[in-house]
Amino acid sequence: MPTTLQPRRQPERRFASSLGAKLIAILLILILLVVLLWDWNWFKPLLESRASAALNRPVTIANLDVKLRWHPWIIVDDIVVANPPEMTPEMPDGSLASVGQLSVHINPWALFDGKVVLPDLIIDRLRGDLRPAPSGAGNWVLDLPPGDPNQPGPTIDIGTLSIIDGTAHVLDPAHKADFVLTAHTENADAGAEAKIIITADGRYSAQAITAKLIGGAVLGLRDPANPYKIDFTAANGATKIALNGTLLDPLRFGGANVSLELQGNDLAALFPLTNIPLPETPPYKLKGMLDYSEQKIRFTDFHGVVGSSDLGGDLYYLPRKDRPEITANLVSQKVVFADLAGFIGAPPGKDGAANDTKQQKAERDKQEAKATLLPDQPINLPKLRAADMHVSYKAERIETDDLPLDNIIAVLDIVDGKLTMKPLSFAVGTGAIALNIALDGQQDQVHAVADIDFRKVDLGHILKKSTIFRGTGVIAGSGRIDTTGNSLKTMLGRGDGQLKLFMTGGDLSAILIDLAGLDLGNALLSAIGIPRRTDLRCMIADFGLKDGQVDTRTLLLDTTEANVIGSGAINLTDEKIDYKLKTEPKHFNIGSLPAPIIIKGPLKSPSVAPEYKSLALRGAAAAILGVVATPLAALIPTVQLGLGDDNDCVALLKTVGAPPSATRPKGKSKGKGG
Repeated sequence: MPTTLQPRRQPERRFASSLGAKLIAILLILILLVVLLWDWNWFKPLLESRASAALNRPVTIANLDVKLRWHPWIIVDDIVVANPPEMTPEMPDGSLASVGQLSVHINPWALFDGKVVLPDLIIDRLRGDLRPAPSGAGNWVLDLPPGDPNQPGPTIDIGTLSIIDGTAHVLDPAHKADFVLTAHTENADAGAEAKIIITADGRYSAQAITAKLIGGAVLGLRDPANPYKIDFTAANGATKIALNGTLLDPLRFGGANVSLELQGNDLAALFPLTNIPLPETPPYKLKGMLDYSEQKIRFTDFHGVVGSSDLGGDLYYLPRKDRPEITANLVSQKVVFADLAGFIGAPPGKDGAANDTKQQKAERDKQEAKATLLPDQPINLPKLRAADMHVSYKAERIETDDLPLDNIIAVLDIVDGKLTMKPLSFAVGTGAIALNIALDGQQDQVHAVADIDFRKVDLGHILKKSTIFRGTGVIAGSGRIDTTGNSLKTMLGRGDGQLKLFMTGGDLSAILIDLAGLDLGNALLSAIGIPRRTDLRCMIADFGLKDGQVDTRTLLLDTTEANVIGSGAINLTDEKIDYKLKTEPKHFNIGSLPAPIIIKGPLKSPSVAPEYKSLALRGAAAAILGVVATPLAALIPTVQLGLGDDNDCVALLKTVGAPPSATRPKGKSKGKGG
């Protein structure tokens, strides 16, 4: 019987098992050695290099550790971000910022979806020292390498942010700022959410500043039923800011339901805080909704008061690298004209207003005490160049003690220091006064060009505010000025241009008051021999402006009772007037003086008196018309443009412009010897 031989494999199996066990043991020993000897600091130079390249500033760390879990923790100790190289000599041990310990809880699996998700972020002993370098640039301004707009970086989502003992000192002489920021996370009470509290205390824009922000520590996306709450208050001098509401996406200010309230003595004081250039205003209080959309900060549906005027509308702020872009649509149901004085460099506000301040009243009193009339406050060129602006404004009703204006429509654009206001229109009854203004603020001296049109302005509407004078008629005309300067006073004192006004069918006494800008009263009316109410057939005023000197080319008033001619000049540089009004009665008037009326002296307070030494020469209207400098027939097209073809001024100009034979009475002319 054959014998079955057993294979000799047992020793081999024992050898293989022994070898496998040894390999496993060696592997375990290696793993143990790696665990025992592994040091995450081997990656520290790589991390420092990557951080330094990202910030373009040296970054150092003292220790790096990783706690391996499904969602690992990365812990970095003693992070220091250096100052720019130019600050090293004066602050060799200084730094921009440091963190005692940064603990980052990361979800590595979200990286496959192109997202950086940090369920927890803990910052311990945050320190900052923000100040200008010798060049003037802030050490906080990082020269970051340009990114690829076609390859945006991953989105970052932070769950819970915890700050333990954060402090930063901010010193910025350019903004007259020196304040301290503090930040910490306040642990939650039972059932409540932890809060982040950030405060500021010190000085900003040379005024005391205090601020406090309270927000939730959980920064992740929220359910609408549990939105992120935010509460912010700040006071900078008299300016107060309050922001309160909720967000659905705190990191991106998304899903905002936030109210913003602004209050202060002057909107211009908001410029250092917002970089929005605004004119000086009376005290204000505005409230609206704040959100962020399409890369714009939006202050919408706001309403409130500025001085004695109401103001509402929408404002959009687009941050940009060179300068921000601001778009605003503003409306007022009622605007008090005195509240707009800041636009021309005069102290704004109305005496007796409920919210008037002592400082602004003192400024108005100081302006009133000046011997000069024109505002001389310089245009703030840095503010003019600080932002691009596109603003539309409409006021339904104007309230003023002196001016007959009904409403305002204005469209303002500022681009790269160049301002245009086209139009700035005021309704006057059924007519309008419209201006187109252009200011070029790119140079040290502003170049300004302005055109003004008077279109069928109702004289009766102008005289509504007068308790003495009444009249009817239509005023039309146009004007232009081309000038340079950095204040209204300087611009008018250097300007070149002209002004032409025409009127038909009005009241002479009232128009004299209006042209002179003075309340002469009944004594003057009697002095020039004109009854209080007389039919005005035509008024023609043609003035030239050269280097701030206003010269009279023509000033003629033709009434049923008399003709009045004006001559003289106004010096806008020195703000003086030297003017004469001469009357030629058409009928014998026992109450008239045979002398011109002289208006002379400072523009703000001229003297008005008859010229007793010079007797007025009596003559026909044609003789008076012969002394004016402008060829009157050349004014016919302008008069027709403003008043229409069928009016007394056109007829008068045609008569005056006719050849002497056509206008001279029939009969022999008397020679010199009679």
